[in-house]
Amino acid sequence: QGQLTESGGGLVQAGDSLRLSCAASAPGRTFSPDIMAWFRQAPGKEREFVAGISWSGLNTQYGDSVKARFTISRDNTKNMVYLQMNSLKPEDTAVYYCAARAGTILKIVPGFYEFWGQGTQVTVSS
Repeated sequence: QGQLTESGGGLVQAGDSLRLSCAASAPGRTFSPDIMAWFRQAPGKEREFVAGISWSGLNTQYGDSVKARFTISRDNTKNMVYLQMNSLKPEDTAVYYCAARAGTILKIVPGFYEFWGQGTQVTVSS
C-alpha cells in the first residue's frame, strides 16, 4: 500500500514564498504514481484542486486561483513531488494535501485519487 507524506507547511506573510514537498513510499517496493497532485481545503470549504503533474512531468495543470504563482514539479528518482508557492495571499490559507492516482489522465476531482497524505497546514497572514 502506498503512502504519501507532506512537509513544508507553515506560517508566512502575504507575498512570501513556500515550498511543499510530498514523499511517496511503500514498504518493500518503489511507489512512483502516474499522476500526482496537490489539493487544499480551507475551513468550511470543499477540497480544491491546486495543481497536478503527469509521471513524465510534461503535463501539468493548475487551478485558476494559483496559476502563474504556483509551480508543481516532481523528481521520480526520489519519488518526490513539490509545490513551489510564490506571492502567497491570505486566501491561500488551507490544509494542503498530496494525492496520487494510477492512469494517464490528470483529474481535478478529488474522488479520482486513490492515495492521500495527511496534509500540511499553510497559513498566510496579511
